[in-house]
Amino acid sequence: MRLDNRPTSSLFSGLHCASFFGIVEVVAALLEVGGSDLNGESYLGFTPLSLAAHYGHEEVVKILLGREEVNPDKADQWGNTPLSDAASNGHEGVVKILLEREEVNPDKPDKWGWTPLSNATDEGHETIVALLQSRQAATPSTI
Repeated sequence: MRLDNRPTSSLFSGLHCASFFGIVEVVAALLEVGGSDLNGESYLGFTPLSLAAHYGHEEVVKILLGREEVNPDKADQWGNTPLSDAASNGHEGVVKILLEREEVNPDKPDKWGWTPLSNATDEGHETIVALLQSRQAATPSTI
C-alpha cells in the first residue's frame, strides 16, 4: 500500500514514533542500534527532529542534535523547519537549543513566507520573539 506515492517502509519509523512521544530511552536505544535514517521523512514529511521540536521534547532534540548526520534546518513539505515548529508552538527550551547551532537559519521562510519570528509573534510567544530577535541582531539577514 502507498500513501502520497511513498513506499510503506517510510510511513512512520520507530524513531519517528519515539520522537513524536518524546521517549528518550527508546530514541537513545534506536540510535545505539543504528540503521535509522536520522533525516528520513515520515509520510507527511516530518523528520524525527522536527517531530521532537514540534512537541517540545527537549531531551530528544538534544540527543538527535548530538548526531553529526542530523540536519537541524531541514524543512518539511510546507517549508517548516524544526525551529519554526518549536517557535510557533511556544517551546522556548527547544528554540534555545536550536539557536545554539550556527547552521540553523532563524530567518528561513516557509512556503507562505512565514518565518520562525513571524510565527512566534502571531502566536504571542514574547520570550521566543525576543530570543529570535537577539539571534537576528547577531546574524546578518540573508533576506
